[in-house]
Amino acid sequence: MERKAVVAIVGRPNVGKSALFNRIVGERIAIVENVPGITRDRIYADCSWLERHFTLIDTGGIMTGPVDEITSATLEQARMAMEEADVILFVVDVRQGVTPADQAVADILRETDKPIVLVANKVDSPQVEAHIYEFYNLGLGDPVPVSAEHGRGIGDLLDLVVERLPARVELPDDDHRIRVAVVGRPNVGKSSLVNSILGRERVIVSDQPGTTRDAIDTDFVRGDTQFTIIDTAGVRRKSRVDSDVEYYSVIRALRAIERSDVTLILIDATEGVTEQDARLAGYAHEAGRAIVLVVNKWDLVKKDANTMAEFDARIRHDLKFLHYAPIMYVSALTGQRVNELLDVVEYVAEQAALRVTTGRLNEALQEAVALREPPHDKGVRLRLLYAVQTGVKPPTILLFVNRAELMHFSYLRYLENCLRDTFGFVGSPLIMNVRTRK
Repeated sequence: MERKAVVAIVGRPNVGKSALFNRIVGERIAIVENVPGITRDRIYADCSWLERHFTLIDTGGIMTGPVDEITSATLEQARMAMEEADVILFVVDVRQGVTPADQAVADILRETDKPIVLVANKVDSPQVEAHIYEFYNLGLGDPVPVSAEHGRGIGDLLDLVVERLPARVELPDDDHRIRVAVVGRPNVGKSSLVNSILGRERVIVSDQPGTTRDAIDTDFVRGDTQFTIIDTAGVRRKSRVDSDVEYYSVIRALRAIERSDVTLILIDATEGVTEQDARLAGYAHEAGRAIVLVVNKWDLVKKDANTMAEFDARIRHDLKFLHYAPIMYVSALTGQRVNELLDVVEYVAEQAALRVTTGRLNEALQEAVALREPPHDKGVRLRLLYAVQTGVKPPTILLFVNRAELMHFSYLRYLENCLRDTFGFVGSPLIMNVRTRK
C-alpha cells in the first residue's frame, strides 16, 4: 500500500485558496464514487496528475493582527503546514501585491527544506501577469501565474507539484497485525476508549476537546491476535477549526485512516450522528477501510426496551452508505462491551480480507440473476457473463457483461446485497467494477 503524499494550500484569507482547491479537485479528482448519502467536508480530496496520487488539503486563511504585529497563530499555522505537508502551495493575490502577512509566512517557509510552490493567483489577463515580478522579493523562487477562477495555468502548476512530490513510499503490510484507527469529533471519548481497550493509561484523558494532537500508535496482543491501535486527534467542523494545531491534526486523522485496516467511527450517544461524523465516515468508506460504528457514552442514555432499536434506525438513516458497517454500543468509562468490540474488530478485519473462489462467486451471481432479471434497454438485456474477485481490503469484484452501460446502479446494489447475504463481507466496502466483454 502506497502512502499518499500531502499537498497543502496555505495563504492569507481572500487570496483564492478554496477556489484553487475546487478548480484542481473539480477537474482532476481521482476517485468519484456515485454512492448516495456520502457527505464530506470539502477541505481534502484525493487527486491524481500524471499517474501520481496525492491528498490535497484546503487550509483556513492565515490571520494577522495589526500591520506591525504578526500574530503567533500565523507563525504556528505556517510551521504546522511545513511539518505535515510534502509540498506546500503558497497562494498570493497578484492584484494586491506583497502584504505583511505574505512576507511573514514567507519568512518561515524560507527556513524549511520542504518543497514550496509560490502560486500567484488571480492572473486573469496578460496585463495583470506583469505584476508577478514583485513576488520575487519573497525569496521563494519563480511565481507561477494562475487563475483559479478561469482555470488558467492549472496544468503547469500541477506539473510542478508532481515534480516536487517525494518518491513513492510503500507502507508496511503486516498481515499478522490488525491496525485499528480510532477517529471522531473532539471529546467523543477516543482516548478513553483506547485506555479502556489497553487497560492502562496509554494516552492522556481530558474533558478539554483537542487534547490529543498526534496520532499515537500502540501495539498490544489479545489472545493470539496482534493489534496496533491508533488514537487520533478529534476532527471538528471546518467552521470551528480555529486552532492551527488542531487544524493540521485533521491531516493526521486522515493519514491514520489510510494506514488502518479497521476504522472505528466514534459517535457520541448523547448527541447522535452529526454532519462531521458523516463526513469522516465518508472518507473512511471512500478509502476502502473496514468500518465499525461505535456509539460511545451509552451509559449516559436513558433506556427502555426500544432505545437501541431506535438508535439503530437513526444511524442507518443518517449513514445510508454504511449499511454494511456493524454498530456497537459501548461505554469507554465503564468498560461496557469493550471486549465485544474487539471481537467485532477482529471479525470485520477477517471479512475485509475474505477471498471467494471464482466458482462460488459465479454460482452466487447466477442465483441472484435467476431471482431478479437484469435490466434491459430497447430490447437488449444485460447479461452477466463472468465474475472474478480481483482484490481484498476492500473486497473487489470484476463483473464481465455484454454491455456495461446497461448496468443500472440499483441492480448493481442488488447484486452487492446478494453477495453480502451469501458471503458476508461484514463491515467492509464491496467494490463492484463492471466491464464490457465482447
